[in-house]
Amino acid sequence: MAELSRFLGIIISLMFFDNIKHHKPHVHVKYGEYEASIAVDGEILAGRLPSRQFKIVVGWLATHQDEVYEAWNKAMHGKPFDKIKN
Repeated sequence: MAELSRFLGIIISLMFFDNIKHHKPHVHVKYGEYEASIAVDGEILAGRLPSRQFKIVVGWLATHQDEVYEAWNKAMHGKPFDKIKN
């Protein structure tokens, strides 16, 4: 798993070739003891986050949607991607 971004104690990562279990473009999010897979459109695919952090992540995904899709496409082909700065 490679880190895509980090802010406010939230770590957002992508896994290479990670489109078998969840077919939608998604990120993996960690916050303290919480973990979730969240689609770029904001749907929770697995796990959970506190409500406040979930809203922050959904807003971040909306703001960086094009960059996240670009990184997702690279990761699905096993290519390195750039981190997204906040």
